[in-house]
Amino acid sequence: MYTQLQTSINLPLIPKTPPLPPFYRQPPAHLRPFPIRIAKNNCIINTRNSTINSSIRSSSLSGEEEQQKSSSTDRVRAYPFHEIEPKWQKYWEEHKTFRTPDDDDLDTSKPKYYVLDMFPYPSGAGLHVGHPLGYTATDILARFKRMLGFNVLHPMGWDAFGLPAEQYAIQTGTHPKITTMKNIERFRSQLRSLGFSYDWDREISTTEPEYYKWTQWIFLQLFKRGLAYQAEVPVNWCPALGTVLANEEVVDGVSERGGHPVIRKPMRQWMLRITAYADSLLEDLDDLDWPESVKEMQRNWIGRSEGAEMEFHVINPNGQQTDIKINVYTTRPDTIFGATYLVLAPEHILLSSIVSEAQSKHLEEYKELTARKSDLERTELQKEKTGVFTGSCARNPANGEAIPIWVADYVLASYGTGAIMAVPAHDTRDHEFASKYNIPICGVVLPNDENFSSFDKAYAGDGTMINSSNLTSGLDINGLSNKEAASEVTKWLEKTGNGKRKINYKLRDWLFARQRYWGEPIPIIFLDDTGETVPLPETELPITLPELDDFSPTGSGEPPLSKAASWVKTFDPSSGKPAQRETSTMPQWAGSCWYYLRFMDPKNSKMLVDRAKETYWSPVDVYVGGAEHAVLHLLYARFWHKVLYDIGVVSKKEPFQCVINQGIILGEVEYMACRDPNGNLISADVVDELSDYSQERVPEEEVTKSGESFVLKDNPSIRLIARAHKMSKSRGNVINPDDIVSEYGADSLRLYEMFMGPLRDSKPWNTSGIEGVHRFLARAWRLIVGSSSPNGEFRDGTVALDEEPSVEQLRSLHKCIDKVTEEIEGTRFNTGISAMMEFINAAYKWEKLPRSAAEAFVLLLSPYAPHMAEELWSRLGHSKSLAYEPFPKANPDYLKESTVTLPVQINGKTRGMIQVDKECSEEDAFKLASLDSRLSKFFDGQRIKKRIYVPGKILNVILDAQKVKVGQR
Repeated sequence: MYTQLQTSINLPLIPKTPPLPPFYRQPPAHLRPFPIRIAKNNCIINTRNSTINSSIRSSSLSGEEEQQKSSSTDRVRAYPFHEIEPKWQKYWEEHKTFRTPDDDDLDTSKPKYYVLDMFPYPSGAGLHVGHPLGYTATDILARFKRMLGFNVLHPMGWDAFGLPAEQYAIQTGTHPKITTMKNIERFRSQLRSLGFSYDWDREISTTEPEYYKWTQWIFLQLFKRGLAYQAEVPVNWCPALGTVLANEEVVDGVSERGGHPVIRKPMRQWMLRITAYADSLLEDLDDLDWPESVKEMQRNWIGRSEGAEMEFHVINPNGQQTDIKINVYTTRPDTIFGATYLVLAPEHILLSSIVSEAQSKHLEEYKELTARKSDLERTELQKEKTGVFTGSCARNPANGEAIPIWVADYVLASYGTGAIMAVPAHDTRDHEFASKYNIPICGVVLPNDENFSSFDKAYAGDGTMINSSNLTSGLDINGLSNKEAASEVTKWLEKTGNGKRKINYKLRDWLFARQRYWGEPIPIIFLDDTGETVPLPETELPITLPELDDFSPTGSGEPPLSKAASWVKTFDPSSGKPAQRETSTMPQWAGSCWYYLRFMDPKNSKMLVDRAKETYWSPVDVYVGGAEHAVLHLLYARFWHKVLYDIGVVSKKEPFQCVINQGIILGEVEYMACRDPNGNLISADVVDELSDYSQERVPEEEVTKSGESFVLKDNPSIRLIARAHKMSKSRGNVINPDDIVSEYGADSLRLYEMFMGPLRDSKPWNTSGIEGVHRFLARAWRLIVGSSSPNGEFRDGTVALDEEPSVEQLRSLHKCIDKVTEEIEGTRFNTGISAMMEFINAAYKWEKLPRSAAEAFVLLLSPYAPHMAEELWSRLGHSKSLAYEPFPKANPDYLKESTVTLPVQINGKTRGMIQVDKECSEEDAFKLASLDSRLSKFFDGQRIKKRIYVPGKILNVILDAQKVKVGQR
């Protein structure tokens, strides 16, 4: 019933009061102004007075508030991130450190690296700690590639049109533009506070006319090529919101936003003919470096299948064939003789023509019920099948039998022809439906299994055809394999005119209109006299939104823009005739379909993107975002890109070469204890046996880990349920990054999110975990800067010395360089951090810190913790930012292991191991063995008969048997 969530996280093994390196010397005790101690956060504080810089604290604080403030200040003093981070953020902004060169400044002979985040929707809630996960990963990659000499394009913008801002405007009376700008400012401020190296000169928003002018331009190109058209289609209509909703905006029959009832109703809507690119969208997936799961999701969404389309003629009550034909599509034409009924979607256009008078009322009631369900609900496999008989029948062309025509909601008008031939013996849904309504079941594919006895359940596999012959129709496929039979049936259909071979797709054309105000206006007008649809000339773009005070739904289905009467009434620029503007707007998807192109050339007022710039920067090398966009956003963007490729705007067939889906950061783990109906505690591993039990929250301090489970400290026999939920305001488990930055610093937040686990995995937040990486940064700081003075201040420079590093120091350093480089390139950021932690542990044992080693480590650290790295680089004597310094390269000579573990045998029996140099001589190996306390006892008073030494492999010492002591082992 409940799934236990593994929450163990490999935190750095750093003591809470780590020793200082040997090259640090505290002053003698008599020279220290006050006694000192090392606080739990590794900062040195005054124990005679627990306040640090007490002047910063108000005397009006209560004792509890003072304790909290002191704790926070102590952590700040671990290293001065509160001073460092604003300093370097200001420096980067003033010097435009991360500005990507443009036009004549861009050296196109250098390699390029375009790394992109799926840009955010700027909500009023601001960021939570889940957002920076992907942003930090792309920032590490961007900083790393800059240091490798690449031209890096790393931009940020805002997907800012959409329903949430419009609903807020309706509720508060605030114009959505005002709300949107305020939200953008908050998001921008939060992102800047985290030190991301975005080129803010390229910032864009989908709501700016300079941007959506080109969104409208793309629409016109689609329209001119017949890829944008209007059609009467069933849509998800939400009366309360007054708009059409996409399938993904409907959950369990209600709107995702507000929980309002949603119905299905036919409306005339703008559609984009994405189906025209189905084959291209499918075939080109093979060449992309995307997660295989994402590619498979797109393949399934496109849903290419090969089969046949066939005709079933409706027959009248007298059994005579009429001219009304029902077309069905099937991937199993071999089962045509097993088709015992037809099923039409409730929206099927022919229903009114074939329903009997007696069934008309029942059908209308059923259609009304169906209109309240989403497509997902209707096609859910586990749901009970429902339907209504139309009162009419059709003739099966293969055997001439009359079969009933039913209506059922598990058939969708948007897929295939909106009608199926039902073969209950060989389809699970059809079998359930036929069993419920007592419709005949006729098996026609016999499994190649001697134990098979009946068609009590649907059999969908391969086999041999039976019950599949009719002299009148001339079709006989008995005895054939079902695959051979499918081919024969298709040939027969085409020969007799009853059908044809057909390739079909699950992919439907894209419903592109929304009855909203806050979206891109569609650049189309309708002439008053003829109703003709006329695209506006490109010179008229952008068509900007009119100012409205009332954004609420009209109630009639007309979009809110219809209220702007003076805006709606216009003239055809070409003919001068009176016309009406289109009042539906584009969906939020529109602006996000092509924004990656605009980042290449954001200020261009003459064209969507300059061809030379697009040729250089395309495609996006790495695109990082949530898995929730794995299908629709990526599919829509690929569709628009392919259209732009066909008309010569872009030079590559695909927009995103590599896609990475980062995992979700869940809320902190909750521990739940279970009680039986009598109130007794019970272990979570037995709750499945109970029909009734309750749960209660257990504080983390009362929990301990036992093996792979969590148990009560006071009663280890009680296993707890440990789980973490997605962060949401409703659960109250959202962590605000502003709070983390204030208490631990942005570098600590960045480092922790990368250290939690693999980038692509979901993992729970653990505030105690961030303390571990904060201690690591404090250790790195003290390694290079030195310890603070008794009043908590740090020196201006460093303790690094201009001395050549030893071979062992170089080995430790270059091992770290090699590992960090490899792990960044493989986006395994957590293990890269582990390598740096190992280096710091090793460096704390050194007697001296060579400057060259310190500088190399700072450069390794800089993509992860850029603020601290910049400050350390400056203190090491450099006047410029390290952003474009060459990333360290590992020297292979220092990666070779210089020592080996040598087994030592006494009289052929291994007694211990010693560490020796690879080139160690036999005599030196024996001396090391003699000095080893575990081995020397065997040599005491013994005569060595001989030694057998294989360098790097083994040392075997043969003792004189006469001299071996009794009992010596």
